[in-house]
Amino acid sequence: MEKGFSNNKVKNDVEIKELKKGKKGLAAFLKGKKFTYTLPGKKQINIFGSIVIGLNIILILLVILYLKNQEFHDFVFNVGR
Repeated sequence: MEKGFSNNKVKNDVEIKELKKGKKGLAAFLKGKKFTYTLPGKKQINIFGSIVIGLNIILILLVILYLKNQEFHDFVFNVGR
């Protein structure tokens, strides 16, 4: 057996033509539509950035509370059951 590419033709042309025939479902619905992507503005970037940073701070505080406070640790442990 030789290594590398073979000179034999692959007979997948029928499968490829079947895929190109017609689009169904969401693809057919979106066929004629043209979507454009616009970059978010400065205000939107600041809002999302503030939300992400705020949630990260809350997560860090909850982890510290979980590690330092035994009552909170027991509460999380019991609720998770």
